[in-house]
Amino acid sequence: MDLENQQRVKNFAEEYGPENLVVILGGAEAEAAGLAAETVMAGDPTFAGPLAGVELGLLAFHVVEDEVKELFDPDVYDEQVGMMEMVLDVDEIVEEMQEIRNENCKYL
Repeated sequence: MDLENQQRVKNFAEEYGPENLVVILGGAEAEAAGLAAETVMAGDPTFAGPLAGVELGLLAFHVVEDEVKELFDPDVYDEQVGMMEMVLDVDEIVEEMQEIRNENCKYL
């Protein structure tokens, strides 16, 4: 997650409270999505950005997870995400996201 987005997330957490935020990710690889999720939950693991050492514990999902997917109009989801979903390793992404949430999320 780039430094600008880290700062945005931090600002929203300060303004609205971390218990009121949900982060939706869309990385194409499980490892990248997991790293972004870890960043908004446990802090920037590279210790380079605004979230370095900041444990927000935010709830984060990937857009291909059923919990998120079911919130969208199916036609819109299919148009915006459907093609991507066909080439991703969805099971690996879901597994990675669940693992990170179970370890680091404060607001399940």
